[in-house]
Amino acid sequence: MEQKHPLPPFTLETALEKIQLAENAWNSQDPEKVSKAYTINSEWRNRNTFVNGREEIVAFLQKKWEKELHYKLKKEYWAHTDNRIAVRFEYEYQTKEGSWFRAYGNENWEFDENGLMAKRYASINDLAINEEYRKL
Repeated sequence: MEQKHPLPPFTLETALEKIQLAENAWNSQDPEKVSKAYTINSEWRNRNTFVNGREEIVAFLQKKWEKELHYKLKKEYWAHTDNRIAVRFEYEYQTKEGSWFRAYGNENWEFDENGLMAKRYASINDLAINEEYRKL
């Protein structure tokens, strides 16, 4: 059986560990690696896009990182319960045209008993920034 430690129920310590693991995976910009943290039939809402399953996650992330260059993400703990974690985050990226953006958002995560994320709901807003105002 496939497992991704730490497993629920989460403590503050294990929730923080899970968040850091997610941040590291996303910053790798490796869609296959990222997808392995999710259940085979994981459900996402990412802005106004709905994604279901690992194959769609990989395709979604490939397209994302083709458009969002120099991607850098920082996630922060917001709250947790037994098998759920909420985070706030910001990330920066540059478009192919050279414009810089910082995206802000919140994510709600729900995990199965094997520590795989079964549901991910993300609300995200983008802010155009000048390169000299980059933080990440």
